[in-house]
Amino acid sequence: MDQDLSEAAPAKINLTLLITGRRGDGYHLLDSLVVFAGAHDCLTAAPAKTLTLEIGGPFGSGLAEEPDNLVLRAGRALAASAGLHAGAHIRLEKNLPVASGIGGGSSDAAAALRLLSRLWNVPIPGDLPAGLGADVPVCLDPRPRRMAGIGEHLAPAPAIPPCGLVLVNPGLALATKAVFAARAAGFSAPAVYPDAWPDAASMAEALDSLGNDLESPAITLCPAIGTVLGALRALAGCRLARMSGSGATCFALFDTPALASAAAKQVARPGWWCWGGPLWHGHPAPGLYAAPPAT
Repeated sequence: MDQDLSEAAPAKINLTLLITGRRGDGYHLLDSLVVFAGAHDCLTAAPAKTLTLEIGGPFGSGLAEEPDNLVLRAGRALAASAGLHAGAHIRLEKNLPVASGIGGGSSDAAAALRLLSRLWNVPIPGDLPAGLGADVPVCLDPRPRRMAGIGEHLAPAPAIPPCGLVLVNPGLALATKAVFAARAAGFSAPAVYPDAWPDAASMAEALDSLGNDLESPAITLCPAIGTVLGALRALAGCRLARMSGSGATCFALFDTPALASAAAKQVARPGWWCWGGPLWHGHPAPGLYAAPPAT
């Protein structure tokens, strides 16, 4: 339809994830350097009398039975904040694995807010994204950021040099609560970063001394993550390999998007979802490689 609007929902990647404390209500505090990858879901919307959601794409079946998808919650919250009784037919093309540590649901919700804000010509209230989930605020404006608190405190990131990313998910979902429950006691100090890195090699060297505090417990629960990390670290040109978020998706850092795309093809295995290419620069980039889930 010629009135359809579209928004991409890029994958959120935690280059670092340090658990720095815990609030009295049980929520953990974090310090994380976040970037967004070119891999993305896609949402389209057209005017309608009611708010409805259609789901497709390689991973759409993983959400088909969910009666209250986060995209619909975002739409209802935006309409309520504006005092509207507006509708829309939204289609979500689910290209990113579900429950995989790359913020797919949060990025979808953020894209839905941007999309419906345009369709309905209403602003997005500043406090609305956080009410939908801890990762939604950073996904609302997908660019490199430093996250703190439970995700609500956002600060500028160091200048990220040109580089490429490989993403690999072993085809297994991992529950965030279970990973936190398996984590050993103790907390990390917040990271100290420079204003910028001259190249991907320098960035990888600095990030190597930090880490993801959830990686070890996630591997305990899902040993396939260790297998993925071993495969990524064995790739020629890999500067750094690490798990993102609470898993099970892992990333590898390369000097260029072309090297990353070639490496994704090399590392692909049956049942693994693999992607290689550039960081997100505000629009989808063509010519990338993705291995769909095994059927």
